[in-house]
Amino acid sequence: MSGPDVVVLDYGSGNLRSAERALAAAGATVRVTDDLSAASAAAGLVVPGVGAFAACMAGIEGLGAGPVIADRVAAGRPVLGICVGMQVLFEHGEEHGVVTKGLGLLPGGVTKLPATRLPHMGWNTVRAPESSALFTGLPPESRFYFVHSYAVTEPGSLASAGATVTTAHHGADFVAAVERGPLSAAQFHPEKSADTGARLLRNWLATL
Repeated sequence: MSGPDVVVLDYGSGNLRSAERALAAAGATVRVTDDLSAASAAAGLVVPGVGAFAACMAGIEGLGAGPVIADRVAAGRPVLGICVGMQVLFEHGEEHGVVTKGLGLLPGGVTKLPATRLPHMGWNTVRAPESSALFTGLPPESRFYFVHSYAVTEPGSLASAGATVTTAHHGADFVAAVERGPLSAAQFHPEKSADTGARLLRNWLATL
């Protein structure tokens, strides 16, 4: 029996194959493609992302994928953003003094973490609310693998907008994951987070 049909969107960002392998291991039928029709039709769409916010947005815009992602969310069809693929879901990102417009599907902006040690690289604990679907069955203070220097550092305002917000701390509290309607996203890399990441991906697949 095949699992749910999931597309990993290929818009020129890296880390596609590790996401593909992790989702397949979690039970999905996975396709990595830049085909927007497939991205629109799939039961679940994964938006990956590594590197710079502006470069990822340029890749998404170059492919013309922004409206497809937005239309899926508007129609209540699941989307999962990972790392910079989460960040671009917000209204804007600021890097090196340059502000780049994001997809605007979540309120708020991405800024540099106020930490003495950057990038924030390695394992860190997260604090998920009991209402989270992504973290169902995972123990409190579960650890996930992060690689980033920028984050959304106003989790309170995001929660006020009706989102379920999971936080972590590195220099300041920041949004480690967010869930709002069909839209889910993680700042960490579930595909690099061993058993806890695998459980989170299975939890997401269970919502499809």
